[in-house]
Amino acid sequence: MSYYQHHIFFCTNDRDDGRPSCGHCGSELRDYAKKKIKSLGLNGAGKVRVNNAGCLDRCDEGPTMVVYPEGVWYHCANQSDVDEIIAEHVQGGRVVERLRL
Repeated sequence: MSYYQHHIFFCTNDRDDGRPSCGHCGSELRDYAKKKIKSLGLNGAGKVRVNNAGCLDRCDEGPTMVVYPEGVWYHCANQSDVDEIIAEHVQGGRVVERLRL
């Protein structure tokens, strides 16, 4: 059995060469998701954990996040996208197809 019901990873990698990467807003979206999960009482053991990840190698489609244990990859451009993924996928068990990679 998994320690968390859902484990969410946000790419927060910054490329050194100036090319587009998730780091330019992935960290902000990760921080927002952590606060949102906590405000909903979904954080903690047996519930949901939000972490940063190194490069997920989908830079052109970023910012990206992955929700486990399902292993669903998402593009999330803003806080509204994060809200939708939390409400639909994490709480409702439904993949958000319009944001899926």
